[in-house]
Amino acid sequence: MRLRHDPVYPSRRSPILAENVVATSQPLATQAGLSILQQGGNAVDAAIATAAVLTIVEPTGCGLGSDAFCILWDGKQLHGLNASGRAPAAWTPEYFKDGIPEHGWDAVTVPGAVSAWVELSEKFGSLGLSTVLAPAIRYAEDGFIVSPVVGTAWAKGAAVLKDQPGFAETFMPEGRAPKPGERFRNPGAARTLRAIAETKGRAFYEGEIAQEIAAFAKANGGAMTADDLAAHHNDWCGTISQSFDDLELHEIPPNGQGIAALMALGMLQHTDIRDHGPDDLAAVHLQIEAIKLAYADLHAYVADRDHMTDVDEAALLDPDYLKSRAALIDANKAQDFGAGAPKQGGTVLLNVGDASGMMVSFIQSNYAGFGSGVVVPGTGVSMQNRGFGFTTQDGHPNQVAPGKRPFHTIIPGFAMKNGAPLMAFGMMGGPIQAQGHMQLLLRTQLWDQDPQTAADAPRWRAIEGLAVACEPSMPADLLDGLKALGHAIQIEAPDNAFGFGGAQLVQRNAAGGYAAGSDPRKDGQAAGF
Repeated sequence: MRLRHDPVYPSRRSPILAENVVATSQPLATQAGLSILQQGGNAVDAAIATAAVLTIVEPTGCGLGSDAFCILWDGKQLHGLNASGRAPAAWTPEYFKDGIPEHGWDAVTVPGAVSAWVELSEKFGSLGLSTVLAPAIRYAEDGFIVSPVVGTAWAKGAAVLKDQPGFAETFMPEGRAPKPGERFRNPGAARTLRAIAETKGRAFYEGEIAQEIAAFAKANGGAMTADDLAAHHNDWCGTISQSFDDLELHEIPPNGQGIAALMALGMLQHTDIRDHGPDDLAAVHLQIEAIKLAYADLHAYVADRDHMTDVDEAALLDPDYLKSRAALIDANKAQDFGAGAPKQGGTVLLNVGDASGMMVSFIQSNYAGFGSGVVVPGTGVSMQNRGFGFTTQDGHPNQVAPGKRPFHTIIPGFAMKNGAPLMAFGMMGGPIQAQGHMQLLLRTQLWDQDPQTAADAPRWRAIEGLAVACEPSMPADLLDGLKALGHAIQIEAPDNAFGFGGAQLVQRNAAGGYAAGSDPRKDGQAAGF
């Protein structure tokens, strides 16, 4: 990685170079993580503190009712944690005969983020939950000043969700969303965070908070029960990986979309992408075609790992299969690919690195904006809408069923090089995440861009068929070239931060310490000491 920074893209930020670093989408969260490191906490302590603060200061992307995933390097080995929740026991295909709604209680699966904090703290933390949750409790109780990007998203979310149970009571205290620059308090969340700290999460899944969640669900026609919450458990699932020259990209196994980034990278190995630059037409075209092939299989086969009985991750990542898929790419023409046959006869992100070498890539999300819109009164618990990620299609591996995890879009990323930890990174933003992982990895490793430059670079997002969304900052000759190859280019407004993601990157330096970058599309900050 270059230490010399060439600000070739609009933000002109420099990467942060330090021995301890935190990169998030909201500065108050970044500073909370740094404060924990300065108190002697490690990267896991800082990640939990940061994640908790983000539920308060960026409720448009995550909340106490979110799900979470984590990849971490503990100094000796890599670990993968799946803390996504499962469907209530009453959720049968017949229950959704009229389809799965995007909002309301019938979009809510059991939230897992709190369980991730607890498990990570107990297994790897050094300071304890009372200490690491203190910054979040302070911001919830005393309030914080709403930041610009969050405030804009808040107003948009409130217009859609204002009539959902409990939403206006918590997030529209004066009958409207708070504006950027105004103070917002969430005393119910402070109460819940204290209960989580005091009981090591038991209050949320088995105690008073769980009872209030279940009672509010029952009162509003929801299926979730206290038994559903008590049955929640996490999985130390490890990671799945794909090599590209001397690099390895690691992702959480399904039920997430990270496998699509691995598949696309595996296909690109069999192309001439190494002969081109990061913004060359040929390089962008090859990436788009590879991710389209990967997504065709993703949506056909990926689901809860326990339900991928016909086509599993090993089949999707089989080297011969990926080589055969790469052979379908035409360097001179965009194509609309269907799913393959891999077996013969389907958000907020933070990254932390500490001086000891521990590195954390952590992501938690409501799914769509504020999620379901449901907020349990007096608790500050805003519930995700991950149930909307299921399908009702008969026989599909992602068909809704009791106790099943839905297909997930949120994914943390981690890169290794020659067996050593290299980069904790990722990108919030729904369907761009796997595509973004591929773009960030290639920019930082193949094309030697520093983390901030890679975050600044203009992005594209394959949508469906030949449609590709592009940022207006992409060079005009590149856009024209993509159109000439048959891509149906759609220029999206620069304020569509969800569509083009929010990247955070923490990369180890060969000489020690880290370089960190934070996406200019968000309010975020990378900082260190």
